[in-house]
Formats: sequence, C-alpha cells, structure tokens
Amino acid sequence: MNQPGPFRIVEKLQQYGTDIQHEQLRYHRRRVLVNKEFTFDAAHHLHAYDGKCMNLHGHTYRVIFGISGIPSDNGIVVDFGDIKNIWKAHIEPFLDHRYLNETLPPMNTTAENMVVWLYEQMELALQSEPYAGQVEGGRVEFVQLYETPTSYAEARREWMQA
Repeated sequence: MNQPGPFRIVEKLQQYGTDIQHEQLRYHRRRVLVNKEFTFDAAHHLHAYDGKCMNLHGHTYRVIFGISGIPSDNGIVVDFGDIKNIWKAHIEPFLDHRYLNETLPPMNTTAENMVVWLYEQMELALQSEPYAGQVEGGRVEFVQLYETPTSYAEARREWMQA
C-alpha cells in the first residue's frame, strides 16, 4: 500500500480490471452501519395532553435512519440513493407538508409513536422488492426522529424485536 505523502495531483486514475480486480473491491465481510438523514415539515397536535402541544402547530422534523448489512461484492452495504428512493416513494408522502393526524395511522402523533412507524416503514421497504435480497443481512438498526434540534425519540432494533 502506498504511504500518504504531500498533496499531489493524480496523474493516472486507478482502472477497474487493471489496477484493481473485482475480488479486491470488498475489503471485508463485517457488518457495517450506514446512516441517511432527511427533513420534513409537518403540522400536528396531541390528544389527551394538557400543554401547548394540544394546539395545532408545526415542526421541521429531522429523521436519521441507521441501516446495517454486509458489504456486497463491490463494497457497498446499501446505496444511499436506494434509501432516498424508499424515503421519497414510501415514507415522505405521508409526512412532508402534511397534517400528520390525518395522514398517519390512527395514533397520537407524538415523536415516540411516529418513530416506531418510521422504523416499520423502512424495514418493510428494505424487505420488499426491489430491495429484498440486495443487502446481505440488511436491516434497520435504529431510527431517530428529531422534533426540535435538541429533542428526539429513537427506536432501536433490539427494542422493536422484543
């Protein structure tokens, strides 16, 4: 392996099939966690709650998905673009610029309830076509849902499996 040195301009790009072979693309077969983050704006209110959140209000939510798996032959666990496609097609339409009390299943739209729904939606999508089987051992490890920059709820795989 070449030792790092001072900054230089690359003179020749590494060529697949010449400088690196297919069997060298995957460095290991260990489980790796990848994260993808999204934001959405939505309105909601809480039921059976005596506080200001009982009134209609909105948030800019931030959600982080942690997905793990064994890297494929080319060294990728799951393409970040695939996670984005799942988000755009299966999850975001229920959330972004929506009244969550209408678009989510019947529930009190607390961060604690919503983060479990988010976990279930991503896990279901990863296990469905066209993603099923693409990621060896692919699974959702955690989801964090930030309701404000300093307040979030989290669902973890070990809690969801109990």
